[in-house]
Amino acid sequence: MASLDSALIAIERACGTGSVIRDPSLLEGYAHDESEVEPCMPEAVVRASSTADVSAVMKAAYEHEIPVTPRGGGTGRVGGSVPVPGGIVLAFERMNAIEGIDKSELTTRVQPGVITGDLKRATEEEQLFYPPDPNSRDSCAIGGNLAANAGGPRAFKYGVTREYVMGMDVVMADGTILKLGRETKKGVTGYDLTSLMVGSEGTLGIVTEATLRLIPAPEATVTALACFSSLDEVAPVVSSLVAQGQLPSCIELLDQEAIRIVRPEAGLTIPNDTKAMLLIELDGEEASLEAELERTGNILFDLDALEVLVAQSSGERERLWASRRELSYSLKRHAKNKFSEDVVVPRTKMAELLGYCAQLAEQHELVVPTYGHAGDGNLHVNFLWNEPDEKRQVDAAIEALFQRVIELRGTLSGEHGIGVLKAPYLSMEQSPALIALQEKIKDVFDPKHILNPGKIFPADAKRFHGSC
Repeated sequence: MASLDSALIAIERACGTGSVIRDPSLLEGYAHDESEVEPCMPEAVVRASSTADVSAVMKAAYEHEIPVTPRGGGTGRVGGSVPVPGGIVLAFERMNAIEGIDKSELTTRVQPGVITGDLKRATEEEQLFYPPDPNSRDSCAIGGNLAANAGGPRAFKYGVTREYVMGMDVVMADGTILKLGRETKKGVTGYDLTSLMVGSEGTLGIVTEATLRLIPAPEATVTALACFSSLDEVAPVVSSLVAQGQLPSCIELLDQEAIRIVRPEAGLTIPNDTKAMLLIELDGEEASLEAELERTGNILFDLDALEVLVAQSSGERERLWASRRELSYSLKRHAKNKFSEDVVVPRTKMAELLGYCAQLAEQHELVVPTYGHAGDGNLHVNFLWNEPDEKRQVDAAIEALFQRVIELRGTLSGEHGIGVLKAPYLSMEQSPALIALQEKIKDVFDPKHILNPGKIFPADAKRFHGSC
């Protein structure tokens, strides 16, 4: 505690009065994220206002060996911003500036506390487009998107966050400020540390500013909802669309359980025998979009779609997407407990995974709604339960799910990261040698292991298990 007090005195002196919070009633709001990880109270929260503030925090923390957990919007699903070792939470709600949008270079410069939806709206006002599109875009922050390499529905056509990051200012564990990347479209000078930093979950350094790439906004967008009588009929859709030259910006899947929950909120008449739905969005030049929609509709009907409903107005389109974006929260309202597992398999293996999820539900007597980004094989498999004694069945089903994903040449996380919840399973996907190499990288960047400890690596997560 003496070391912590000394560190916080130095931090408040550098960052200003009011930057350090120690009131327990306020700390509670920083003890959790939107995952099922047990809340952990930090000893203090520091609200930084600048890169210089972050550097001062890390210098003091490094000197006194105080763990620091960076926090953006707190919307993570794997416990990435839960301060499992206690210590300091470094919060970025004050660093929320869009510092500029350069239309000639197609770039923007942002701070980590910028809400992703705010950035999207700001760029759209300039007829530009920032494609990464997490479903929590109106509450998640750019810093968290960078930490987890966030994706979202539009990743099928446009890719994930990493593909739009050109450069960044990063504060290292000892407070050193580095400028990574570039401001130019091309650049191969030295190692690509920018890409390494994206997706590192705040364990290697803390991003305080980022230069992001933008693209011209599509002229027009249309949204359609395709209903099918079987999950088996959905799997070939993506391959058929791609094979025939169609590239939707989004292809979102909902299985029967997810449909049951979202049906009252969708505002559309969905055929009663619908067992699977695809929410498909096309964008591009307005002149050609109607023909593309017709071709897509024909492909869907050739694949035995029961019905294809096209949103007739922007309001109807927004209602469809609102239902999809709120689906995770809708599921939470239907059970006392929910785990949402973010897994990816090759598109050709998606039907096998969907079938296996149905088997898990039956075998373990669980409700397992599944939805996600069918375009890139990224599914969110949800486990709902009410009674405490069902938790053992849930844990067994999740482990079996992960094992099957690996057997299908998939990966354990598509866009949520590893954090606390998935750290025990990392060795399912990665060899001991690969994990050891990454731990050595961590040692170089953070020799005292004060940056977001307890995340990603099984041994590190186990060290703090049950310490909250």
